[in-house]
Amino acid sequence: MSDKSQKVRMLAGEPYRADDPELGADAARAAAWIARYNDAGAVDADARHRLLAQGLGQVGADTVVRPPFHCDYGYNIHLAERVFLNFGCVILDVVRVEIGAGTQIGPGVQILTADHPRDPALRAQGWEYGRPIRIGANVWIGGGALILPGVTIADDAIIGAGSVVTRDVAKGVTVIGNPARPVGA
Repeated sequence: MSDKSQKVRMLAGEPYRADDPELGADAARAAAWIARYNDAGAVDADARHRLLAQGLGQVGADTVVRPPFHCDYGYNIHLAERVFLNFGCVILDVVRVEIGAGTQIGPGVQILTADHPRDPALRAQGWEYGRPIRIGANVWIGGGALILPGVTIADDAIIGAGSVVTRDVAKGVTVIGNPARPVGA
């Protein structure tokens, strides 16, 4: 393969092995932070926001993430101001996840950048990769939706509850279903 570390490969969206010691240490740090964050539900909003900023790549003003929350590493998650994630959200952040200002995400939503080779021999060897997810400003994602690797959701879009988003969503469009399709299409 390459002389690049598995972490460098992961962050670049190239095939990597997650069983790498450096990535294992990063995941362990994230797990310890998540445990502290998820146990901090009773502390005041400012203390929760400071704790959130310790674990994520970016956290804008007035952003709220309701515990329990789960992620792989945290440092690849970038939340603009006034983002709201309701209870039970999962973000698999092996590469960058960007969520724009004023976006509201319902309970149980999963945002999944992690992907795996289609070749079973490569999967059996432990290879995986990530594709970034970008969610624009003022998006509303209904509870239980799944956002799959590589998807971009443009500003002002609406994702119906329980939808499985497999492809990009244009500005201001409402999508529903599995796979998610524009309403009326």
